[in-house]
Amino acid sequence: MNRERVLVVDDEKNMRHMLELMLGKAGYPSRSAADGMEALDLMDKTDFEFILCDLRMPRMDGMTFLMRAREKFPDKTYIMMSAYGTLETALEAMKKGAYDYISKPFKTDEVLLTLKKAEERERLKAENTMLRTRISEIEKKYSFNNIIARSEVMARVFELVKTVADHDTTVLITGESGTGKELIAKAIHSSGGRAKYPLVTVNCGGIPSGLMESELFGFKKGAFTDAVRDKPGLFEQANGGTLFLDEIGELPYPLQVKLLRVIQEREITPLGGSHAVKVDVRLLTATSRNLDIETAEGRFREDLYYRINVLRIHLPPLRERRGDIPLLAGYFISLFNAKLGKSIEGLSSETVPLLMEYQWPGNVRELENIMEKAVLLARGKWITPNDLGLGGTAQGPYLNRAPDDLSIKRATRGLEKSLIQRALIKTGWNKSQAAKLLELSRPMLLLKIKDYGIKH
Repeated sequence: MNRERVLVVDDEKNMRHMLELMLGKAGYPSRSAADGMEALDLMDKTDFEFILCDLRMPRMDGMTFLMRAREKFPDKTYIMMSAYGTLETALEAMKKGAYDYISKPFKTDEVLLTLKKAEERERLKAENTMLRTRISEIEKKYSFNNIIARSEVMARVFELVKTVADHDTTVLITGESGTGKELIAKAIHSSGGRAKYPLVTVNCGGIPSGLMESELFGFKKGAFTDAVRDKPGLFEQANGGTLFLDEIGELPYPLQVKLLRVIQEREITPLGGSHAVKVDVRLLTATSRNLDIETAEGRFREDLYYRINVLRIHLPPLRERRGDIPLLAGYFISLFNAKLGKSIEGLSSETVPLLMEYQWPGNVRELENIMEKAVLLARGKWITPNDLGLGGTAQGPYLNRAPDDLSIKRATRGLEKSLIQRALIKTGWNKSQAAKLLELSRPMLLLKIKDYGIKH
């Protein structure tokens, strides 16, 4: 198929000729048609980017042409023209899919400005499509149910999720806040046989202890002063599906006894009710607390702990899977480029070492928030250290250590490892160049890389 930039559709020969000359001089090669039917025939043979079309024409008027053309070529940009235009006509054309409307007589600059605006819109659409494609490629290559990772430890987590998804085994998901425990719960639910039924999530630390029982088990009308009608609890809402109890370590001790009974008997009794109700619910739980300590010190029931800890999936903190940091940062840049209408190309060479050295107390959630802010604030094409806003907290692991750890030996090893990582990143993992920067021999650098377990 031939390719031209603009198709001019107008029944006036002089107008067609004038527009073709003007557009050609401005760098827009064009063809013309005398009415809508001729224009449709041309569009079948030639790929046009923009269509300038008059409204009043014989055989097929502009509005009819717009509707027919939009059916066959919905991705083209249509700009309508008329000497008899009104606001109502312009609005009708826009509703039918026109990008813009120009009233005759018009100035040359007016037509060219409209085309420039349309070009900019198409450029942004293409960039957004490209960004979405990049996000999709990252997700296909390095993701599992919207969880982005390529580290070995996360690959093992994904395998566990696949293994347990089709079974009703109770799973305890552990890890620090922000590591993605809820995403793992969603992945287990959506990958298993209960996916067509609800996944109901509740944060046990986010509901006052006095309301928690009624939230979980529901209540009957008259059970307490404000109980004006029956209300099903979260167990009933999740019937057939999955109930995810996040931060189960926050569950009040008296409720732990009732939860244990529900797990054993698979039935609940609503507040104010006299009969038990059978429920078919898969239970997933998560906590950022150390339940071994909580159980040993009597704050969490031992029998309940054994019931929920049939299979444990532990999510490591981000600082223990640093190989995922550049991948996640790139994913979030693409994501927020599309969301915020930006076109950031990536991280500057000075920025990557800061992200790699930072301790990430807030884990993936903190990285996501920082990257959103950085994409929003970045003035150039690359995210710089100033855009991160980490300030003095972006210290390497050799400085950001426990305050009572005064070992010079450990601090020295931490410093050395961090400098080696920074040199490797800066040189694109060219070990000879990195050795020169570090003032080491290449064999010595290779030994230290092996000693510290540094991986590309």
